[in-house]
Amino acid sequence: MCLCFQCFHLSCLNSTTLYLHIGIQSYRVLDFFPDGILVDFPGNGSSTCRQYNGLNSFNFAGNDYLGISDDNVIGLYDCEDSSLCKADCETNELPDCDGNRAGALACCYPLSDHSNWHSGDGFSSFAKFGCRGVSSWVVPRGTNSGKRGVKLEWAIPRNKSQGLCASNAVMVSATTVEAGVRCSCQAGLVGDGFANGLGCFKSCIKEGQEAYGGECDNSPKRTQWKLVIVAGVLAPVFILASLSLFLCILKRPVKSGAFDIDQSHYHSTISFRKACRTRLFSYRELDEATRGFDDGQKLVDGTNGTIHAGVLGDGSHIAVQKVQCENERDLIHVLSRIELLSAVLHRNLARLLGCCIESGYTLMVGYEYPANGTLEEHLHNNSGHEFGLDWYKRLSIAAETASILAYLQCEISPPIFHYGLKSSGYIFLDVDFSVKVAGFALLCSSSTTGPHVQKNDVYDFGLLLLEIISGSKHSDMPSLALQRIKSGKLEEIVDPSLYYHEQPIFRREQIEIVADIATRCLLFGGDGKIGMVDVAKELFHLAKESTDGGSKKGSALEETFSNSSLLQMISMSPDSVHVPRIAGPV
Repeated sequence: MCLCFQCFHLSCLNSTTLYLHIGIQSYRVLDFFPDGILVDFPGNGSSTCRQYNGLNSFNFAGNDYLGISDDNVIGLYDCEDSSLCKADCETNELPDCDGNRAGALACCYPLSDHSNWHSGDGFSSFAKFGCRGVSSWVVPRGTNSGKRGVKLEWAIPRNKSQGLCASNAVMVSATTVEAGVRCSCQAGLVGDGFANGLGCFKSCIKEGQEAYGGECDNSPKRTQWKLVIVAGVLAPVFILASLSLFLCILKRPVKSGAFDIDQSHYHSTISFRKACRTRLFSYRELDEATRGFDDGQKLVDGTNGTIHAGVLGDGSHIAVQKVQCENERDLIHVLSRIELLSAVLHRNLARLLGCCIESGYTLMVGYEYPANGTLEEHLHNNSGHEFGLDWYKRLSIAAETASILAYLQCEISPPIFHYGLKSSGYIFLDVDFSVKVAGFALLCSSSTTGPHVQKNDVYDFGLLLLEIISGSKHSDMPSLALQRIKSGKLEEIVDPSLYYHEQPIFRREQIEIVADIATRCLLFGGDGKIGMVDVAKELFHLAKESTDGGSKKGSALEETFSNSSLLQMISMSPDSVHVPRIAGPV
């Protein structure tokens, strides 16, 4: 049988590494199967350990001889649409690239499920779900144990199959190679089934040992058949033994710093992979992205840890929150918080991109870092933005921030508090100036939960409102603002770039109402007379009035609470709920 070498061929590198060549692309061979071959992603060498690869990194979808087998189970990362994820494949035992158990995948998809993937599709087809990374394991039918790599099914084009199979073999169709066939021995026979190969012969147990061909028939040509069988058996055994040795060489530990903590300690309580539902970063990736966590990249250093801005190798921007845990108990607590946060899908919540555990108990969480940077940069023009924020944008930002905080506190169980809200590294703005909140408290004790944190969140939000109004975050701003507001001199603290006296009356009234809300947050947040739902309700209606009855931004505010009981609460008229106001002219 002569195969088409223009379609694929095999070669050895330094007599140790076997490669499959398809066109100009080379794939490292990991294992062989009767119906296929297991290969690695291109660029993954024997010393390279990548937890996942880009969707376009495996750019082969199939040809007349090879196709991506549906025995593969795919791990998908950073997907915007999780509807393709299948729970029934989460029970599979799937090893990491270093040979350790990978644990439960945030999103897995068996290619045998053809609802979202079909034969002939490449991995890039998952891009329509917003996925950005992929890994693969082959899980043979009838088992739940996977082997890392991409299995390619092989076949011969049917139009080239004349005389292909031995007389006692049958021709079977390939599963994922269109119009492809292979030869398979009939029941009770073994061999490769090909006329120009070993063909098919009997297999039996004789005198306690496995016997083949003529030995099963007591044929006088036993010796001749024995030589043929031994040669036929020893050849693949030798190949498999060599391959086993090769695979042993591959199973080397991850380089120091990539992931030094033994994850098995946490499997009984919470899986690191389950908590970090998207990408598993190496420390080196984040260190290089943030220029060694340089102070020049630091966005904020607060009670919730430090946050540094960075750029990953693929050019995407990231904000890295670094949290130092004291012990394993703290680390497990942080992982449970990450799991809770990563399960929340909300348009104003910064998307969690991935996690990393440094040696010791330092954990890093990567968030999306939108195009417009932080709110602080725009309020204080730190990055040289040509135009500041007008009042309409500031009001929308305030309403969206209050809305996401109220949603997390009232709609999520257990509730999620921020505990440290600031404009610097915790509030990002996308291209449409929509809010993306990040940097939540991941490490907090039992004393920082419930009403105490509610008070801090409401108080911090009051400070944020004053910063939005004044464009200043001086430490004496709260006392100064309270004095000016109480004395009816609000205009003295309003950001000069808002041109308060040139604004129409209705807009000046809006600024005064927001200043009043800020004051009540500072004075009454602690005793429960005003909560985030009350604040969100007032700002929601105020921002909605500014949209003149139907802009895209107004619709987005309502979408923030779609299918939520909180929408009904916030959509009520502000006059229908008692909200205390401070005394004095405003």
